[in-house]
Amino acid sequence: MIQKIDLSNGLRVLVEEIPTVRSISLGIWIGTGSRFESKEENGVSHFLEHMFFKGTTTRTAAEIAESFDRIGGQVNAFTSKEYTCYYSKVLDEHGEIAVDILSDMFFNSTFAEEELKKEKNVVFEEIKMVDDTPDDIIHDMLSKASFGEHALGYPILGTVDTLTSFTKETLVDYMDRYYTAENVVVSVAGNIHESLLEKIKAVFAQVPKRKKENAVIAPDFLPTQIGRKKETEQAHLCLGYRGLEIGNQKMYPLVLLNNLLGGSMSSRLFQEIREKRGLAYSVFSYHSAYQDDGLLTIYAGTAPHQLDELYQSIQETTQKLAATGMSEKELANGKEQLKGNLMLSLESTNSRMSRNGKNELLLGRHRTLDEIIEEINKVTLDDVNSLAEELFRHTPSLSLISPSGNLPEGVQ
Repeated sequence: MIQKIDLSNGLRVLVEEIPTVRSISLGIWIGTGSRFESKEENGVSHFLEHMFFKGTTTRTAAEIAESFDRIGGQVNAFTSKEYTCYYSKVLDEHGEIAVDILSDMFFNSTFAEEELKKEKNVVFEEIKMVDDTPDDIIHDMLSKASFGEHALGYPILGTVDTLTSFTKETLVDYMDRYYTAENVVVSVAGNIHESLLEKIKAVFAQVPKRKKENAVIAPDFLPTQIGRKKETEQAHLCLGYRGLEIGNQKMYPLVLLNNLLGGSMSSRLFQEIREKRGLAYSVFSYHSAYQDDGLLTIYAGTAPHQLDELYQSIQETTQKLAATGMSEKELANGKEQLKGNLMLSLESTNSRMSRNGKNELLLGRHRTLDEIIEEINKVTLDDVNSLAEELFRHTPSLSLISPSGNLPEGVQ
C-alpha cells in the first residue's frame, strides 16, 4: 500500500512499506529537466545533477562516495527532459545514513569554483563520448527533427558553449526557481522504520516554499529530416511518429502497439528486419511520453549500402500494421507479456520507489497493480488498430548518421 504524506511546505513524501525485504530505496524527484531550460542555459539541469556529488559544507566529493561504500550502499542520479532524480539503495539498518547524505547534497552543496572547472571537463568528455556514439546521438538528433527549437528538442547534456558559461550563480538561480517544495517529491520503499520516516519529514520540511516555475508550452510536431555525414561502419536511422502525452487514456493500447512493433524479439520489426532479411543486428522501437506530447521512435543500424532497403522495410512494416492491424493472438500475447514485465519489474525496492516518485510527480495519482491489470485486460483489438492507423498515416520525422549523410531513397 502506498502512503502519501503532504508536508506543511507542500512537498510530498511517498511511502511504500515492504516488510519482507532488507533494503530501502530513497529517491528525491524534482520536476525539472532540459524541457524547462532556456536555450542559453541548456544543460544546466544535468550539470547541477553532477555538481551535487562534488562536495558539501561538511563532506568532500570523496567522502560522499566513501560514505555509501562504507555501508555497502548505492547512490546515483539521472536527468531527463522533464525530471531529475537523486537516489540511493541501502540496507534497512542504514536508511537514516542515506537520508543524511542525500539531504546534505540537496541542501548544502557548495559548487566550489575548482570543482565547477573539473566537472565541466567531465561533462565535456561526456558530450564527446555521446557524439562519438552514433546509436546514442541519433536519438538527440531525432528530438531536434521532431520538435525543432522547442525545448523538447534540446539535448539533455547541453552544448559545449552553454556549459562553458555556467557559474555558481547559474546553478543557485536555477535551484531557486525549480528546487522548491511543491516541485519536489521524496519517494521511499522497503523495510521502513518509523524513525526513518520521521527523519525524512523533519529534514525535507526545510525545502523552501515558493511558487514553482514549470509552466509548459506545448510543442508543434515537425516531421523534418536531419542527416549527418560521419565516418561510421553502419548507417544509423531513427524514425519518429507523434505519440501520446503522459496520462492519455490510450496509453495502454499504445504500449501494446509498441511492443508488437519493435518492443521485443517477437516484434514485427525484429522478425522482419533481423530474422527474415538479416539487415540489422539492432532494431527496436520505444515510446517517450511527455506532459503534453509524445514520440514513438524506431531505431535500426545497417550497412550503408542496405540503408534504402532498411528504410523501405520499416515503412512497409508500419503501413501493414496500420492497414491490417494486430491479430487476436498478438493482442493476447502482448497483454500477458506486458503484465509479466510489470510484475517482474516491481520485485525490487528501487523500481517501486521509482514508480511511485514518477507517478506522483507527473500524474499526481497512483493505481494498484489490480487496477493496471484491469486496464490492460480491457484493451480491445479496435483500440490498438485504430491507434495504429492514426499514428502511421502521418509522415514521420527522421534522423540519420552515415558515411554519406544522404537520406534514404523515398524519404518525402
